[in-house]
Amino acid sequence: MLKFLELEERRPEKRAAKVRQDDFGEIYRDFDPAAAGGQAGRCSQCGVPFCQVHCPLHNNIPDWLMLTAEGRLEEAYEMAQATNTFPEICGRICPQDRLCEGNCVIEQAGHGAVTIGSIETYITDTAWQRGWVKAVKPGQERAESVAIAGAGPAGLAAAEALRRHGYRVHVYDRHDRVGGLLIYGIPNFKLEKRIVARRAELLSDSGVEFHLNCEIGKDITLEDLRERHDAVLIATGVYRARDIKLPGAGLDNVIPALDFLIASNRKGLGDAVPGFDDGSLDAAGRHVVVIGGGDTAMDCVRTAVRQGAKSVKCLYRRDRDNMPGSLREVSHAEEEGVAFVWLSAPQAFLGDGAVSGVRAQKVHLGVPDATGRQVPQIIAGSDFSLDTDLVIKALGFDPEDLPAAFAEPDLAVTRWGTLAIDSRGMNTSLDGVFAAGDIVRGASLVVWAIRDGRDAAERIHAYISTQRASGAGERAAAE
Repeated sequence: MLKFLELEERRPEKRAAKVRQDDFGEIYRDFDPAAAGGQAGRCSQCGVPFCQVHCPLHNNIPDWLMLTAEGRLEEAYEMAQATNTFPEICGRICPQDRLCEGNCVIEQAGHGAVTIGSIETYITDTAWQRGWVKAVKPGQERAESVAIAGAGPAGLAAAEALRRHGYRVHVYDRHDRVGGLLIYGIPNFKLEKRIVARRAELLSDSGVEFHLNCEIGKDITLEDLRERHDAVLIATGVYRARDIKLPGAGLDNVIPALDFLIASNRKGLGDAVPGFDDGSLDAAGRHVVVIGGGDTAMDCVRTAVRQGAKSVKCLYRRDRDNMPGSLREVSHAEEEGVAFVWLSAPQAFLGDGAVSGVRAQKVHLGVPDATGRQVPQIIAGSDFSLDTDLVIKALGFDPEDLPAAFAEPDLAVTRWGTLAIDSRGMNTSLDGVFAAGDIVRGASLVVWAIRDGRDAAERIHAYISTQRASGAGERAAAE
């Protein structure tokens, strides 16, 4: 350990931008074992590991870095998976520059961060290759069952944890594949679909039953789930795209980000996608403008490059330092030819029938607001236009109206439309119904969804155990 003075920060080899912009393969090559061990050995083994503190899952990062440096990879994997249901997924898509690596002590000291995400990926990929990743086999099967609405990261994390307790777990999802946004929202160059598919298969082997193409409120009611199962977890995520009310917003070829990403991912999976095939959701040969600055916007610009767009611009009202998404993703996009138009806000979409341009104005960042972020202020007389024939709106997501969709008016929501839960028990206003993930906290990171799903599983276990003990006590009293 403590090699940070003699070894520089190094990541796995990255494929050249001109090569990777022509396909959807992951951009990093596999980590060389010797290099991975050396990089793990750069860890300073801090007395207070800020990498762990700033990880939503509080992964035992220094411990599995030490085990990797010592060549004890199976033990490193066991430690990594003890706190993280999907370490190979987090290693690929977590914004480590904002979380663990961004708070690495040796990074703060100017020596370059330990490449935690790459090493986490290396550990778990090695575990899969060597057969160390096993299906959950609970020590004792329980009679109780739990229904989970949503097969995204929160629902899957909860399913795995509940199976460890021996519950019969049924996951219901309106899509035709397991994974939620891991499958349909995140492009292959960040997370190849085989990575998600093998986890789904492992959960099936563990005894989790999936009910796909099953939409709650249409194919089955929430009341049905409550009657069939001892507890229900709602982990549906948030899918309703935020809109932007500007002149020309109704023009053709002004589309939501998720429509664009889902079409691209489905096409890559071999599905028939009419919206892609007719060109309306395909960036090939077009001048693309993406509006937004988060990770979804980065997914859109980088997907458009790979589809063969003539040009790709990202219009964002703040500057690079205030991007809500990963700055590492911004760098990848710039390498691949994306042009960023900083400190600019759209004012109108131009065109006759179909969009042909975006009129925008320059922005000045004013004093910070209550959240600590500087408030964008329009600079008078700074109008300019961008030519485009495809605008993608990547402005974030809001929750759907679940009380209406589920025909459950007593299902309480917050003023933001997210489900209201008791913060300690994670239970909703309906008895035996719990909620976790983005549908509670709003659009957030996959790693937070995993944390919420694991926490919800423990709350459900406590609830069912209490109900079981209460029932046994009542029977004993009656006898």
